[in-house]
Amino acid sequence: MAPSANSHGRSHSLLLLQRLLNLRDAASPLTLLLDNLEQPARPVVSELMTRAKLIKTKVIFLSFATLRKPRDADVFVKAAGKDFNAVSRELLAHYPSFQPAAGKGKTAQRAVVFIDSLNSLSSAATQSLAVFLSGLITPVVSIVAVYHTDVPVILPKSSSEYEPDPLALLCHLATAILTLSNLRQDIERQKARNRSVAEPEWGLGEGREGVLIGLAPKGSRPEDRGGVVISMEMRRRSGRAVDENFILMPAAPGAATSGLGKLCLLADHAVFAKPEAEQGQEGEEQPESTFDLGLTEKQRRDREGIVLPYFDAQTDIGAGEGGRILYEMGREDDFDDEEDEI
Repeated sequence: MAPSANSHGRSHSLLLLQRLLNLRDAASPLTLLLDNLEQPARPVVSELMTRAKLIKTKVIFLSFATLRKPRDADVFVKAAGKDFNAVSRELLAHYPSFQPAAGKGKTAQRAVVFIDSLNSLSSAATQSLAVFLSGLITPVVSIVAVYHTDVPVILPKSSSEYEPDPLALLCHLATAILTLSNLRQDIERQKARNRSVAEPEWGLGEGREGVLIGLAPKGSRPEDRGGVVISMEMRRRSGRAVDENFILMPAAPGAATSGLGKLCLLADHAVFAKPEAEQGQEGEEQPESTFDLGLTEKQRRDREGIVLPYFDAQTDIGAGEGGRILYEMGREDDFDDEEDEI
């Protein structure tokens, strides 16, 4: 049986995310990671660094909030409190040389710049944010930047209210946007939706001053701990966007450098999987409707066994009398000759 178009598209999306994480052929010059306090981007950044080292890509880490050099970083550049022009020149000094006229069979060395936080950069250089990021991208260098969605950005007084906010500008510049969320929390929300009850909240969403709870929900399965839900929006060169949700299970702490995390589609998880009745109808063409027309086998048999009222009147009995209404008078009916003539 040939695979359906839906399954083919899901497989294509999974391959596209793997290509994005492997930094193959400049799949995304600017990748934006949107995280929050409930799900930091650290596991995804570590996964990207590990894959970059496996393909011998130079890793340059630009730090605004990180104090120590990450294990897989080749170059560590501190940018906090420095002039952004000086930071740009320091970064460019570590870039690999690019020679378009290199001999056949030779591959130019690639590099990737990781920016641990764009929030401070957005506050200090709001108007020159696009220029700064565009100046760091070259044919052999791509950028992976993290933006904390729950950290407020203080705009300068010179900014106009008609200018787009930094997050909207970054989403416009990025060729790939990965929105991260906690797998265990998404599981609890899905269970609440299945029961048609209010979804639980954690951390800042609880609205409780001074209390942050949620990184370790009770009752979660051990295999779900540490999982990250990735909502990918990939902009292709044709302008078409590919949207899909995935689960990344990072490698166990203390594993070897070559240990990679496991990727799967969110719909393949037991909690988020569709019911069997819906899965059996994925390959069938269903009429467009605002309600579900799907029937089980028992419902289909029961429907076929129903005898409609006045069923005998639907049989053509000749002389053009098919479709007439057959009515049998009851004892309580009052027969009227005038109505009968009519």
